[in-house]
Amino acid sequence: MITFVLIALSYRSEFFTRDQFDKIDISPRYHGPLLAKSIVVMAVMVVLFFFGQPVAKVAIVGGAFLLLTRRVRPEKVYIEIDWPLLVMFVGLFVVIGGLEKAVITAAIARQHLDNPTVLASVTAVLSNLVSNVPAVLLLKSFVANLQDPQRAWLVVAMAATLAGNFTLVGSVANLIVAQRAKVRGVELHFWAYFKVGAPLTVLTIAFGLLWL
Repeated sequence: MITFVLIALSYRSEFFTRDQFDKIDISPRYHGPLLAKSIVVMAVMVVLFFFGQPVAKVAIVGGAFLLLTRRVRPEKVYIEIDWPLLVMFVGLFVVIGGLEKAVITAAIARQHLDNPTVLASVTAVLSNLVSNVPAVLLLKSFVANLQDPQRAWLVVAMAATLAGNFTLVGSVANLIVAQRAKVRGVELHFWAYFKVGAPLTVLTIAFGLLWL
């Protein structure tokens, strides 16, 4: 709801008008047997998660099963992979490894992370410097040593997730959507995203801190 209100207020000329988009009839295309098999595998994975099975092991086994029982030609899958984005993501973790040892670890150690507001702020800043998933990995060694690790993890999870909305580079998911949109002729620019993402992130993180 907050997202809708912010977008409508930021782009009033487009929302508060009687103009309507042209209707585009796009027939859905999907592979029936693969869809059914994926739903079954996902349901089994969720059950195993609740039974306490390791997340990584369940994910690997589920993915391997879908891969080994595939009926779709590999070429059709490979052509859908965004290789530049994948290489960037891999390189990002390499850079993060170096920063963790040389720069960021010492800087984080000087912060008062037992304060939820400080922890959320540090998480949000890191998420928009190195993306939210690497940010959580950077904070992992600090959270375990805090006075209340369980609450600290909740704050980190909340802030890292919501901070991904702050800028276009706050989450790899944003970059994937932007890249897909560009292929379809829609340009999603940094400042256009920031115009809505920044206030949305501040409001939702503030609400999250009050909730926790």
